[in-house]
Amino acid sequence: MRVYLDNAATTPLAPEVLEAMMPYFREHFGNPSAQHSYGRESRAAVEQARKVIAGCLNAKTSEIIFTSGGTESNNLALVCSVRDLGVERIISSPIEHHCVLHTIDWLADHHQIKVEYINLKEDGSLDLEHLESLLQESNVKTLVSVMHGNNEIGVLCDLKKVGELCEGNNALFHSDTVQTMAHFPFDVEQLKVHFLTGSAHKFHGPKGIGFLYAKKGLSIKPIIHGGGQERNKRAGTENLYGIVGMAKAMQLAYEHLEDDKAHILELKRYLFQHLSNGFQDIRVNGPEDFDNSLYTVLNISFPPDPRGSLLLFNLDMEGLCVSGGSACTSGASNGSHVINAISQEQDRVSIRFSFSKYNTKAELDFAIEKIFKVFNVKVEC
Repeated sequence: MRVYLDNAATTPLAPEVLEAMMPYFREHFGNPSAQHSYGRESRAAVEQARKVIAGCLNAKTSEIIFTSGGTESNNLALVCSVRDLGVERIISSPIEHHCVLHTIDWLADHHQIKVEYINLKEDGSLDLEHLESLLQESNVKTLVSVMHGNNEIGVLCDLKKVGELCEGNNALFHSDTVQTMAHFPFDVEQLKVHFLTGSAHKFHGPKGIGFLYAKKGLSIKPIIHGGGQERNKRAGTENLYGIVGMAKAMQLAYEHLEDDKAHILELKRYLFQHLSNGFQDIRVNGPEDFDNSLYTVLNISFPPDPRGSLLLFNLDMEGLCVSGGSACTSGASNGSHVINAISQEQDRVSIRFSFSKYNTKAELDFAIEKIFKVFNVKVEC
């Protein structure tokens, strides 16, 4: 038996999504830019998918730009803000995904922008008073780039409050919403946000497809050149079946949002309760209030253990698939930049468990048994 609890890295494709995609692998394979009937059928499917996604966000269809995923979407928002919108300063946080942090570093090196980072509280949440002071101390055109839900520790950002601070200080606002898109409701008419990002494989859609929401009126140019696709915002033949699959996945997610959230939150509480019964000294990395955090993620700090360096390997050998941090940096030797930002206890072992609607309590019982076995924990029945 194998149990998969690494859904923050990627989620399994929903059967309904695969079913929706299959005709576009087989019959409706035309290039959406072609003028004949095959092309027109494909173009209609792309625009229908755009309409579905825009509808989920209460956005305009012209505000949705299809990309290859979250990394490209975040790059597009950041680079265009500096190159096309006059941004000279970026305010971010030290626990952003590397696709944001590394892009900001590149922009600082090549475009001489000023970069400042918001202070964090103990649980990893943003110090919004510090953000407000940073916004007020300069009149330079500024972009605030902070993620909605952290992919490693599950801390949430108050998008409404940050948006209001940005609006009050004439700053642009970009949020990496890759981990929370289709897991939380978004109404861009109510949020004071200029850019949001989504990646289908985080909500049971296919890999290799995502989107950028760019607020109407922003005059941005492509960073990928060669064609006039996506209203001249992103060149390249559209990932037709990916776009169709992403729209179906997003539609399903929002149709069942509350039921899926309740199920996943129950699993999160169940796992933490049973691990707490077995270990005398475990802690939550991130918010301890599960009702006000990313419900799909539980990051646990375990007591120091000499087998810590091989822990994930040993759990994998037992059939349990989890993560020690972001999957995008799982090969790094210097640990998680997110955990390092909120904890100085380098000898403790952190494991990220991340859940989906397909996980069950039976799977968690299996996971608990294997964790106790690897840590050599004896629990009385």
